[in-house]
Amino acid sequence: MKQLEAHEVPLHKIFCSDYDFQIPEYQRPYAWETEQTLQLLDDLIEALDRNRDEPYFLGSIVLVKDPDAPAAQVIDGQQRLTTLTILYAVLRDLTRDEEFAKELDEMICEPGKKSRGLQRKPRLALRSRDTEFFHKYVQTSLGTRELAKVPANAMSTEAQEAIQANSGVLSDKLGGWHENRRLELIRMLSDRTYLVVVSTSDLNSAHRIFSVMNDRGLDLSPADIFKSTIIGNLTNGQSANYSKKWEDAEEALGREDFADLFLHIRMIFAKDRAKRELLKEFPEQVLDSYLPNRADHFVDDVLVPYADAYEKIRDLAYVAPEDPDAAERVNAWFKRLSQLDNNDWRAPALWALRHHGGEPEWLDRFFQSLERLAASMFIRRVYTSLRANRYAELLRGLDAGHGLSAGAFRLSEDEQAETLKQLDGPLYLVTKVRKYVLLRVDEVLAKDSGATYKHPIITVEHVLPQNPKPNSTWMNEFSDNEHRQWRHRIANLVLLNRRKNSEAQNYDFAMKKEKYFTGKNGVSNFALTTGVLSHQEWTSDVLERRQQELTTLLREEWQLE
Repeated sequence: MKQLEAHEVPLHKIFCSDYDFQIPEYQRPYAWETEQTLQLLDDLIEALDRNRDEPYFLGSIVLVKDPDAPAAQVIDGQQRLTTLTILYAVLRDLTRDEEFAKELDEMICEPGKKSRGLQRKPRLALRSRDTEFFHKYVQTSLGTRELAKVPANAMSTEAQEAIQANSGVLSDKLGGWHENRRLELIRMLSDRTYLVVVSTSDLNSAHRIFSVMNDRGLDLSPADIFKSTIIGNLTNGQSANYSKKWEDAEEALGREDFADLFLHIRMIFAKDRAKRELLKEFPEQVLDSYLPNRADHFVDDVLVPYADAYEKIRDLAYVAPEDPDAAERVNAWFKRLSQLDNNDWRAPALWALRHHGGEPEWLDRFFQSLERLAASMFIRRVYTSLRANRYAELLRGLDAGHGLSAGAFRLSEDEQAETLKQLDGPLYLVTKVRKYVLLRVDEVLAKDSGATYKHPIITVEHVLPQNPKPNSTWMNEFSDNEHRQWRHRIANLVLLNRRKNSEAQNYDFAMKKEKYFTGKNGVSNFALTTGVLSHQEWTSDVLERRQQELTTLLREEWQLE
């Protein structure tokens, strides 16, 4: 059996001659977005400010490594190691202290020893397509300053685009810090920030470890531990009844969603984003006010009502017999919100349903405001900490009785302008956002007809192709500049209810209308797509008018001035 080792290792022992990290060619490219990078920095800042003695753990990495040699293939942990290297490089290039810069540079690159004939060598080597780029703009002194000057269209891979974007946001954030503050961050990173390094000399063993570490088992969850605490504080006569209530709620939601519920309940009570693990915060922020004498009230007044609200939101199952039309509108808001790439909005949504469940008209207006706020943050790619802070502010306003006039609902002029800027830009390139925006504009277009769709597959397609063939009629009708200007913007995008057809994507306009934008049973039922079919030609003028029309619809729908 191959030897397996697992150790908690401080970062100053990670970025040293003990390790020579290599990213295998079969690994996916570096892909962290600015949201994840800024979240990492926020977490580090919180650890820095919270407790100067408490260790901070960044998670684990899995390596194929011989114990007696530094060479280490990274099986899991590439994103963290690469982002940490960028962070060190940004700090190196911001400082005016030459000694400080030299020490940081040695974290990034093995300095070499002339007396032993050893050459300077980066401590992390990315996949071959990005190695030279990363070395030039990150692992070389002042490289991040040069990287900021490189035009975005000069990048040859998405990984290089991500490296530039993350270097930029870290430089912007840390550039405003005092030198002493940056030094404090480096000291925390070096001395009390740890990774759990799991290593084995066998590749197959490393992949098995990675699979096991990422497999979801049925270990005790925080919810199980909270249950034992609550039930343990009830009398013998109460425990069986309340244990059943608890288990009924868990069965209705399922284990995963039931565990998620406790995160949202904590947020509702604390009205602040999480700063430590749930096992520590939930008892302090929620349970302590119910124990030891009011454990039954927690189940009756908190757990069961919020579990019921969660189920209604998840299953689009809100009912209001006195106003079924308003109830239908509320469920439509649930459906829209569920299509976002995060569920941070659920805490205020649960609060609203818990406290105003019998007021369908109020809920309709509330969820319209919530979707506007959530959609704007989604489109602007606001990262986790800032989203959580905004929803915490909203919960504080709601709890204070401000209702629909809560200040956190209001978008500033800058937030509205940035939302409109993103909507008017190359929307197709923002993969996580494009389908949501197109479905929303399609809804607005189809509002009068009351159309709804339940397609198992919905794809986003270009009218003017992304890469038309050199001899295509498209090349005669659009200059290179016009093609670059319009291909990825909302005016040139449609929705289809089938998978992409790579060959059909390059049809000329007449052929696309006839064969690609119609289904087996006739015209596509997406209003956004049928609008294209009414045009006899597809030109820059058509696109300009359509761009104005569609962005205006969204501006009015989300009340963006």
